[in-house]
Amino acid sequence: MRHSLLILLLLSSTILSAQVKPVVKDSYSPATSAIIREKVGEKLQASYNNRILAQDIDKLIDPFTRHDEHSCWQGEFWGKWFTSAVLAYRYHPTPELKQKLDNAVKGLIATQTKEGYIGNYAPESRLMAWDIWGRKYVMLGLIAYYDITSEKASLNAAVKEADFLIRELNEKQTPIVKLGNHRGMAASSVLEPITQLYVRTGNKKYLDFAEEIVRQWEDKSIDGPQLISKSDLPVGERFPKPEKSWYGWEQGQKAYEMMSCYEGLTELHRLTGKPLYREAAEKTWQSILDTEINIAGSGAAMEAWFGGKALQAIPINHFQETCVTATWIKFSQQLLRLTGEAKYADAIEIAFYNALLGAMRPDGSDWAKYTPLSGQRLEGSEQCGMGLNCCNASGPRGLFTIPHTAVMASEKGAAVNFYIDGVYELKTPGGNAVVIEQQTDYPLSGEIAISVKLKKPEQFSLAIRIPGWSEKSTVRVNGEPVEGGVPGKYLTISRTWKENDKISISLDMRAKVHSTGEKPVYKAITRGPVVLTRDERLNGPGLEAILAPISDKEGYIEVTPKKSNNPDIWMIFSARFMPESYTETGASPVEVELCDYASAGNTMTDYPFFKVWLPQLYDPRY
Repeated sequence: MRHSLLILLLLSSTILSAQVKPVVKDSYSPATSAIIREKVGEKLQASYNNRILAQDIDKLIDPFTRHDEHSCWQGEFWGKWFTSAVLAYRYHPTPELKQKLDNAVKGLIATQTKEGYIGNYAPESRLMAWDIWGRKYVMLGLIAYYDITSEKASLNAAVKEADFLIRELNEKQTPIVKLGNHRGMAASSVLEPITQLYVRTGNKKYLDFAEEIVRQWEDKSIDGPQLISKSDLPVGERFPKPEKSWYGWEQGQKAYEMMSCYEGLTELHRLTGKPLYREAAEKTWQSILDTEINIAGSGAAMEAWFGGKALQAIPINHFQETCVTATWIKFSQQLLRLTGEAKYADAIEIAFYNALLGAMRPDGSDWAKYTPLSGQRLEGSEQCGMGLNCCNASGPRGLFTIPHTAVMASEKGAAVNFYIDGVYELKTPGGNAVVIEQQTDYPLSGEIAISVKLKKPEQFSLAIRIPGWSEKSTVRVNGEPVEGGVPGKYLTISRTWKENDKISISLDMRAKVHSTGEKPVYKAITRGPVVLTRDERLNGPGLEAILAPISDKEGYIEVTPKKSNNPDIWMIFSARFMPESYTETGASPVEVELCDYASAGNTMTDYPFFKVWLPQLYDPRY
């Protein structure tokens, strides 16, 4: 790191000043409050009760009291759980959770050293391995607590942590990108809380440090991760495969850490307005979507990008880590807020209903570490002696982003991003309260009824997302059709809204057959945002049977909803398939049951096998 810059950073005052307003305004901002009902509400409540409230916070704080670590990542668990818990509290504030948050912050701050360090590493190993990564999560948690309480003790503790980090880097004259793992991406993802500290303190030294981190990314003399200059490259091809350690410094494709850096870069774009930062984040997001994200909405194997979208039908080792899923949702949320583009909401929705909910145990108490597209949903192992693993802590971070972003405010009015039964309150451009209520069983059906409730009429725009998969959609306001809906875009309705105006939406829920591969070809089925999946608990031939879905010329297949008598299975459909035949005349179609991907293989008691991609017979005639 440049010596002169860090000296200036050290001489800068840490006295709190006025909050900084971003240079770039977001297109969308979160709802003021949300009440989620029906199935999604049940999932949120299950996680709230059995994961968030059930966490032993003393277990999370204990590593910070010992300062004896040299290689593990115990430092992340407090911050991951805490930021999840703050999101849960914003959604559903209860005295019980507030007390738990209070105790968690008080206990953590009590471990801070005179120098300002909050971490679990021994003095001789500080800045190494996962130390800075852990400090990042400490700062994110402390800042999140400040945001909901205005308690300056929490913000001051984060300030001291950041100042001590800057001081250490200066004393050791060590570039942050040469520290820790994954070409410095784990350590330099501290960019995110550093930008947040600048916003909340107004102290320019944090902005300068943030810019220095980005400068180091691009410094080829220190072999940084080049997160800006390599943003034109597929994320799975930016660096050679590691020769020594897959999880060491050489690994430049590590998915979770890479996206965490781009979350910070998006925050820095808001503060500086530099187009290069936004372009790098957007290009990388698109590369991930195009080359890595599978049909269930997530990706990565062995926790790294590897060009997995094209390979998703084959068995893959340690596929689709829940930490990656949650961070993909969070990264997409960043860009949805910033740009207001529907493609980010599309990606979030698919990941949420499939990969994320599929990783959560039915009662919300546990999260799978990996969720394959065929096989079993198995428990992850405990990490670092913490009684949980990283994905148990990360899963709820993706889950609780949803309530306040289902419906969001904009400068021109509001946007309906996700169709989730519930009540959402926000402010109009005129500063008045408006309540948008959704009544729907989506995605079981594609019928959504929306009521607009406000005390006096007001002119504003309401943007309705038409999902990219919905080829035929209808929207009506008070019974009158609204034209212009385009798949993958928002349909903006500008009018003077009044009390109890009604919007009805009907989305195209025809099931679609998808193909991948050449020899062999595999086929899978989606219905709306939901991936339909074979499960050995359901009726039909064995999972090993070769079945060809019977579809029309446009690739649509007729599916029939069936009632589920299993509390662990949300949706069941039956469809007609052509089985493999050894007679010249061929076989007759068979009825096969499928369920939603989130329910497939997902029980409280055992681990049934399931399958998304179905191998097809190779025919040498074609």
